[in-house]
Amino acid sequence: MKFTSFSPKQKLALRWWTISAYQHYDALICDGAVRSGKTLSMSLGFVCWAMVNWDHASLAICGKTITSVERNLIRPFIPILESAGFSVRQYLSKHYLDITAYHHTNRFYLFGGKDESSAAMIQGMTLSGVLLDEVALMPRSFVEQALARCSVDRAKLWFNCNPEHPYHWFYLEWIKKAEQKHALYLHFTMNDNPSLSESVKERYARTYGGIFYDRFILGKWTVSEGVVYPMFQKKIHVTDTIPECCRYFISCDYGTVNPTSMGLWGESDGIWYRIREYYFDSRREGIQKTDEEHYTALELLAGSLKIDAVIIDPSAASFIACVHSHQKFRVIKARNDVLSGIRFVSNALRLEQIRFHSSCKDTFREFTQYCWNTNSIGDAPRKEYDHAMDDIRYFVSTILYSTHDPFIAMSVKR
Repeated sequence: MKFTSFSPKQKLALRWWTISAYQHYDALICDGAVRSGKTLSMSLGFVCWAMVNWDHASLAICGKTITSVERNLIRPFIPILESAGFSVRQYLSKHYLDITAYHHTNRFYLFGGKDESSAAMIQGMTLSGVLLDEVALMPRSFVEQALARCSVDRAKLWFNCNPEHPYHWFYLEWIKKAEQKHALYLHFTMNDNPSLSESVKERYARTYGGIFYDRFILGKWTVSEGVVYPMFQKKIHVTDTIPECCRYFISCDYGTVNPTSMGLWGESDGIWYRIREYYFDSRREGIQKTDEEHYTALELLAGSLKIDAVIIDPSAASFIACVHSHQKFRVIKARNDVLSGIRFVSNALRLEQIRFHSSCKDTFREFTQYCWNTNSIGDAPRKEYDHAMDDIRYFVSTILYSTHDPFIAMSVKR
């Protein structure tokens, strides 16, 4: 991979440690829009800084998971380093790299900070520097343990992330206190990435909506408020006719006291249609149904169609067991990360990858009522009017975006 130019902000992320006006900083923080070039320039800067300043030192590169570090940083990054004359020996099964340049050799350990238990993985090490990619997605305990490991004199800290909510601990403790922490803070927009064409930037802007547009396109640490899916529009997403479909799934959000919602989905020409739905609210109806009665409704929803699988909330153990006992449908336990799922559904709506038959009245009602909880510190939807919303989220997260991280697929078959 070759680069014809870097923007001024990318150059600063690359070279700040060589510039006398910035050399006194202990850390670099880069945040802002997606695809703004911050990760590439910071990663190059981190490795170059390490190779110039250290020999036989231990450093760390951290991401949300080991897999994401290797896929998003290491694998694309190695050819760039090698083309620049760096020698890289990979030990990915052991989660480290040995890099040689400028007559120096250093070891870069790879870590994933996915949950509170991850802090134990890095505990006890002595590091000369650390790069934390997507730091806002990591638990605070892991980040602080990684920083505590950088006890060597002249060690430096490197952070990058996309914005989250304005109550996030990293925003409050590092970005708002950047000067106090002796950190150089650089805010990136898509205009800071000269490799992006105007058409690509416009495509990203069309794809995101709501708070995700504010955060990932405008790069703002903004609060979530209003309806969760403002991009849903009946004139775009609702149809009276369903084309012939090539495969089918059913998604299910199961409840006893709370409503049970199921949707039948069919794919045609790369678009998924919610063909019909089942929605039973025991409070509204004045009675409760058994698992067997809900299973009967599942069979009626499927009709004579061949269903590839039924996607069910993994917490619905009794209903999963009921479906298994009839040996008719294959069950897939749904991916149930709420915020990632909401982001997926938002993207699917913006890209018009999902549509709804006009008979899905409970879905349309919930789209207008499903709101962010403004009393929550952080991002959380209200736990009401969310049952069709949940089963839609299960389907989109588990089937439509089954192979993607919590960002976006930027193309769709039309």
